[in-house]
Amino acid sequence: VQLVESGGGSVQAGGSLTLSCTASGLDFGASAMGWFRQVPGKEREGVSSIDRDGGPIYYGDSVKGRFTISRDNAKSTVFLQMNNLTPEDTAMYSCAAVASGRWWQPLLPITYDYWGQGTQVTVSP
Repeated sequence: VQLVESGGGSVQAGGSLTLSCTASGLDFGASAMGWFRQVPGKEREGVSSIDRDGGPIYYGDSVKGRFTISRDNAKSTVFLQMNNLTPEDTAMYSCAAVASGRWWQPLLPITYDYWGQGTQVTVSP
């Protein structure tokens, strides 16, 4: 299984970015997907997750109302639209997948089975 993220970069506060994560070797339509972020010295934080068929959807409190997760099962891709970014959103963002049929908790990293390498998002004041 391979998860490849793209779309990270540097933006100013108030700007927007859209992250993409494309999966291969995975029964994508049968896998819940999540986005997580981490800054050095801190624990990985659950950003958002989406169940197999596009719902239910979950968001971390810090991103509710600003970020939107979606998925395209035909393209084995999950997206994270990030609006109104703040410097506090600066982190390495990774997507993750839950193997088909396994129990998962939407924003709990340990319940995900596969991880991408991550894409850096940097938001300047």
